[in-house]
Amino acid sequence: MAVSISRRLLQCLGPSRVFGHCDSPMIMSRSFHTFDALCSSLVSRDSLFSMDSPCKAGSSFFFSRSLSTTTFLTPESSGVAFPPELLATKTVVTAERTPGQYQDLVIPVTNFHNEDKGFMVLAGDVFDVPIRKDIVHRVVLWQLAKRQQLVDGSQGTHSTKTISEVSGTGRKPYPQKGTGRARHGTLRGPQFRGGATKHGPKPRSHAFKLNKKVRRLGLKIALSARIAEGKLLVFDDLDIPSHKTKNVVNYVQEMENAKKLLLVDGGPINEKLKLATQNLHYVNVLPSIGLNVYSILLHDTLVMSRDAVNRIVTRMHTPINC
Repeated sequence: MAVSISRRLLQCLGPSRVFGHCDSPMIMSRSFHTFDALCSSLVSRDSLFSMDSPCKAGSSFFFSRSLSTTTFLTPESSGVAFPPELLATKTVVTAERTPGQYQDLVIPVTNFHNEDKGFMVLAGDVFDVPIRKDIVHRVVLWQLAKRQQLVDGSQGTHSTKTISEVSGTGRKPYPQKGTGRARHGTLRGPQFRGGATKHGPKPRSHAFKLNKKVRRLGLKIALSARIAEGKLLVFDDLDIPSHKTKNVVNYVQEMENAKKLLLVDGGPINEKLKLATQNLHYVNVLPSIGLNVYSILLHDTLVMSRDAVNRIVTRMHTPINC
């Protein structure tokens, strides 16, 4: 954080005065000798004492209070101790990035111990696409419609019996003619008590087709949304020292605002990580091949390994027809 010299420092110099002769490109004066080290460190674009000053030997330079130029000084640039009341701190504000610009992103890489492991570049066409809620809605409906399928492709436990499934005889109840009653061939029909149910519910598949391009775009949007929220972390790897659950609990507690965590590794899940997280309802583990939109939306924080990021990018860049 840079430290700026406030206007009070200029006011403490008193009225405008004439500086002595300049013997160097930096402007020095006997009346300013206590800030000699300060002047030597103020070399910047907006500096009051510039290297391009027109001051030459034998000429004078007038210092005015009305100057409003602010010079920034870092604490490491000078060893001189300044009175704290003459220093004002300013927070450096960076411009917010506009998501959805297909720009490559540079993200720091850490691990469970929050150690610095370098940086990684994320492909803009995968992690910085425009957010479209309609695409995410379609993909989630597609996922929910095809989950919990049985072996034969059907799903659900609701079932009614047809005329071939209800209990009863197949004998004709009475002759076709001569009784004056309506003709019937069985007592298992839907019009009889204890008979069959017509057009009742049966276990079936509710899945519908969704184009691969739409499914792939939905995953890109979900990843881009987590990046825009600052909820996507990249770890060097997901290795843990032991299978103890308390280790993962401590790691999650060190993370900020992480209520539900999704860990994504590149290949098969490490056995230690699987055992350490299987008893935690707020931590789930997936391989990169199983990463999906619905799982990303269910968790507020997404943690991916380097290998998982590389595999996801490779999968997104693979032509669909191959």
